[in-house]
Amino acid sequence: MEIISSGSQPSRPGPADYFTGKVRVDPLFDAPEPARAVGAHVTFEPGARTAWHTHPLGQTLIVTSGSGRAQRWGGPIEEIHPGDVVWFAPGEKHWHGAAPATAMTHIAIQEKLDGKTVEWLEHVTDDQYRG
Repeated sequence: MEIISSGSQPSRPGPADYFTGKVRVDPLFDAPEPARAVGAHVTFEPGARTAWHTHPLGQTLIVTSGSGRAQRWGGPIEEIHPGDVVWFAPGEKHWHGAAPATAMTHIAIQEKLDGKTVEWLEHVTDDQYRG
């Protein structure tokens, strides 16, 4: 058994290469092999969002506070709220982030395939974000 104490892992800003706006990533866990699960607590300030991206084995988001948006490529922008669970299928191009006037926090869980959890793509434009 391993207990990772709350606050024992430093917060880090979401890198500008992969995020628009102010984003904070708080690592939760990175399970040792042969397990593949990785989790983080991610907070997006109003208007902040990820770039378009995919996950080789999919991604689950659990919204814990605020109001947000998520979109898969070719689909409508969906509003997401506390208690919502969002599943993106393996390889599904998508983005997620806060609503324009409200911050949003979610827990993100994904699995590693050959050591990789995400493939980052182009930034979501302001027009795409506004829909």
